[in-house]
Amino acid sequence: MVAGESLIDLIVDSHGGVHASPGGGPFNAARTIGRLGQATLFLGRFSADPFGRLLTEKLAQDNVDLALPELVNAPTALAVVGISALGVPQYWFHLAETAGFSLDRSAVERALNVDAAALYVGALGLVVEPMATRLEQLIASVPPSVLVLFDPNCRPQATPDPQAFRARALRILPRTDIVKASTEDLAFLRPGMDVLQAARSLLKDGAGAVLVTDGSAHARAFTVHDHLVVDVPRVEVVDTVGAGDAFGGAFLAWWLDRALTRENLTDSVLLRAAVKAAVRVASLTCSRPGAEPPWRHELDAYREWGVTDAAVTPHAGGESAP
Repeated sequence: MVAGESLIDLIVDSHGGVHASPGGGPFNAARTIGRLGQATLFLGRFSADPFGRLLTEKLAQDNVDLALPELVNAPTALAVVGISALGVPQYWFHLAETAGFSLDRSAVERALNVDAAALYVGALGLVVEPMATRLEQLIASVPPSVLVLFDPNCRPQATPDPQAFRARALRILPRTDIVKASTEDLAFLRPGMDVLQAARSLLKDGAGAVLVTDGSAHARAFTVHDHLVVDVPRVEVVDTVGAGDAFGGAFLAWWLDRALTRENLTDSVLLRAAVKAAVRVASLTCSRPGAEPPWRHELDAYREWGVTDAAVTPHAGGESAP
C-alpha cells in the first residue's frame, strides 16, 4: 500500500513550454512499484475534474488499484515545476482544499483491513491537513508485520511549520523500518548535521535503515552496524523529476519480490543488492522526461535486478564499506 498525495506537475521548461504531468511523491512511487510487478494499492483521494481522471487512468495503466475509487468535487492539487538548463526541478505548490489531501478517518479504518505486506508513506501527505494527521494514525496502527518505508521528500516552500514536520517525523520513526531520504531531506530534517550524523540520528530515533541519495553522487545505506556505498551509473539526464520516488519504490519492489522482511535489513549483501537495483531504476527514470519509471521487462538487460544466489540468500554478519 502506498499512502499519500497525488497532484499534477505543470512542468515549465527552460524555453517556456508547459506540460501537464501526473505526479506527487507517493503517486510516482506507486507507479514504480506497479510497473515492477508488485500488487499495489494507492490510498488517496482524486478529483472529478479532468486532471483527477488523468491521474486515476495513469495508475490503472501502471497496474495500481485505488483504495478510494470514489471521485470528489474538490480540485486537483498542482505543482508548478521549473526545469533549469541542467534538468534540476524547482517547485511552487497550490495545495489548499484540494482533493489529493482530503482523507478522513473512515478511509484510514478501511485501509487497516487491507492485507498489505508493506506501507510506503511520506512527502507532502505528512505536511498538509487533514491527510497528515490521518497518515500518522495509519502508520501507528498498521499491524506489526507490515514493513514501513518513510520518504520525507521535504519541500521547504510547501512546509509552513518545519518544526511541526520534524516533530511528526520523530513520532513515526520508531515505527519506521526504512527511511529513504535525499541529502537535501537530511539537511531539512536534521539541520546542522552532515549526512553521517543525520543518518545516525535517524537510526537512534528508531529507523531500521536509512537510504540516502545524492543525485549523481554515491547512494548510501546506513544501519546500526553498516555504512554501504553504491556507485550511480552514468546516464544522459533529461530531468530528475520523480527519480527519488522511483528509487524508493524500486527498493521496496525489489525487497518484496524476494519476500524479505525488516529482519533482512541487517544483511549487508541483500541491502547492497537492493540499493543497486533502486539506483538503476532511478537512473533510467532520469533519462526520460517527467516521472516515467521503467517497466520490469526493461530491466532484463541489467544485472542489478537479476536473481542470483548471492542476492537472495540472507547472510550472517555484515559487510561494511567506508
